[in-house]
Amino acid sequence: MQGKRLTRHARPAFADPTAIGLLGLAIVTLVASSQKLGLTHDVYLVLPWAIFLGAFAQLYASVCDGKLGNTFGMTAFGAYGLFWLGVAMTWMAQAGLFGETFRATADIHQLGVAFVGYLIFTLFMTFGAASINQVLFIIFVLINLLFTGLALNALFDSEFGKWLAAFSELLIALFAFYGSGASVLNTHFGRVVLPLGRPLLAK
Repeated sequence: MQGKRLTRHARPAFADPTAIGLLGLAIVTLVASSQKLGLTHDVYLVLPWAIFLGAFAQLYASVCDGKLGNTFGMTAFGAYGLFWLGVAMTWMAQAGLFGETFRATADIHQLGVAFVGYLIFTLFMTFGAASINQVLFIIFVLINLLFTGLALNALFDSEFGKWLAAFSELLIALFAFYGSGASVLNTHFGRVVLPLGRPLLAK
């Protein structure tokens, strides 16, 4: 059209954020499991990884998935990102950051109830993961075991719960590393370099 300018509004493109989200999950669970397994001690230097990788990386992935219209990814990464912020604040409280009175009167059973809530959430999210790929399904099954162990430990001071949480967290890290690597390499090369397994359930 002569004499007129056509303005095109390009829709911004977003890459699949799964790789960065799973990397955040992998790093924080690897570092946290090292403490639970007794390979390292205290949680003070777990805090930065909980905040920046466990929380911020997954929250970033959640926002990107939301822009892509992926409700499952947005909800999963958002929920677990916020979980790690909650865990980080809990550790700060237990370290006395909010005062000695706060630390002395805190009821650990409330944390156990929160873990039960996340277990319920993860159980139904596991069905969604089964319709995506097998690696993601395994990660969600392991997260169910993690929350079971954490809840048992917080509510009943269970040694079995501590053991279950520690080993399931380490396995989550390993599978999340694999899932993150597969997401990057399969996209980068445009073919399956690291297989993720066919969905177990149809959508």
